[in-house]
Amino acid sequence: MHTPPSPPGTEALDGSSVRIGALVPLSRPGWTGAGRQLLAGLESAVRDANGAGGVGGRPLELVVRDTAADPRRAEAAVEELAGLGVAALAGEYHSVVARAAAVRADALGLPFLCSSAVLDVLTEERTPWVARLAPAQSRGWRVYADFLLGAGHRRIAVAAQPSAYWAAGTRVLREYLAPRGGTVVELDMSALTPAAVCDALAADGASALLLLVGHPEPAVPLVRAVRRDPRLAGVLVGAPAGQPEFADWEASLGGDGAAVPFLRYLPERLTPLGARVGAALREQLSEAPSFVAFEGYDTVTVLAEVLRSHGTDPARIAAAWPQVAVEGTRGPIRFTRVPGIGVWQWTWAPVQVADRDPARPGRFRVLHTD
Repeated sequence: MHTPPSPPGTEALDGSSVRIGALVPLSRPGWTGAGRQLLAGLESAVRDANGAGGVGGRPLELVVRDTAADPRRAEAAVEELAGLGVAALAGEYHSVVARAAAVRADALGLPFLCSSAVLDVLTEERTPWVARLAPAQSRGWRVYADFLLGAGHRRIAVAAQPSAYWAAGTRVLREYLAPRGGTVVELDMSALTPAAVCDALAADGASALLLLVGHPEPAVPLVRAVRRDPRLAGVLVGAPAGQPEFADWEASLGGDGAAVPFLRYLPERLTPLGARVGAALREQLSEAPSFVAFEGYDTVTVLAEVLRSHGTDPARIAAAWPQVAVEGTRGPIRFTRVPGIGVWQWTWAPVQVADRDPARPGRFRVLHTD
C-alpha cells in the first residue's frame, strides 16, 4: 500500500517520541476538505502538547496515514501503525471507514480515539479499546428531525446513495418522525438523475429534501437542479451530514449552497481554550475552522492527558477511558457507556443545526440547538 509521508514537523527525528497514529482522508474519494480540517486540529494539539513538555518530557509524534475513504486501506493502515508501535490511534471522518478501523483496532488491542465519525455501530460487540468524541448519529439526527418538525416539515424526502451510513440516518429519521406525524420518502440516487429527483419531488409534495449523498457528486448538480426548478421554490434543501460546513461547498455552489441546514458539533460559545485554539486554527488554515478541526484538537488533547497520567501501555490507555476528565475546546470531556453503542462515548458533544446566510454565504447562522 502506498501511503504519503507524514506532514513536515509531525514526525520526530529520533526514537524518543510517543507515537500517535492518525487516520485522515487526504485524497479522493475521501472528503479532503474535512480531512484537511481534521489534520489541522490534530497537528495544532500536538504542537501545544509538545510546547507544554510533551509526555513526561518525550515529544508526541503524529504518524499520519491517508485513508482516502477506503475501509480496506484504513484496515491496512491500522495494521501498519500497530507494527510501528504507536501508543494509540486517532482521527477519521468517514463513518464506514472508522468502523473498519475500530474493528481492526479492537482485534489488535490498540486504543483508538475516533474523532469525527458518528455511525452508532462502530463495533458490533462492546469493546474496551475504542472511544469516540463525535455524538452518535442517532442523537444528532434526532436533533435535526426536531428542527424539521419545528420548521413545519412533516413530509420529508431523502435523496440517498447506497451506504450503511446513509441507511442508518434514514432509519433514525423515519423512526423519530413517524410517531410525531412525519413521513420519510426515499429517492434512490443510484437510479435517479437530478432531473428525475425534481420530477419525483414535484409529484410527491414533500416540503423538504435531504441530501444523503457525496460531495461534489452528486450533491452539487442535485442542489443546482432543485434551486432552478420553479416547481420546487418552496422546498427546503437540507444536508444533515454537514457538507455545507466546508469551504469547498461554498466554492462549488456559491449562493445556491446557502440556506441548506446541516448538523455541526459546536457550542453557543467555545471554552477559553476553544477561543484560543480557534484563532490559531484560522491562521493555520487561512479559513474559519470547522467543528471537525476542533474534534481533531480535542482528540490529541485527551490522548496527551491519558498518556501523561497512565503511560503508554495499550491496556492501561484503554482502561483509562472512564477516568478521563479533560477540558476540551467545546466543553468538559468524559466518556461513558451508552445503551446500543459498543464504544466509550463522550456524552454529549454540543449539537447545532446551522446554515449559510443567503445574504452572506461565508457567514453561518445557528437555526436550532439541542
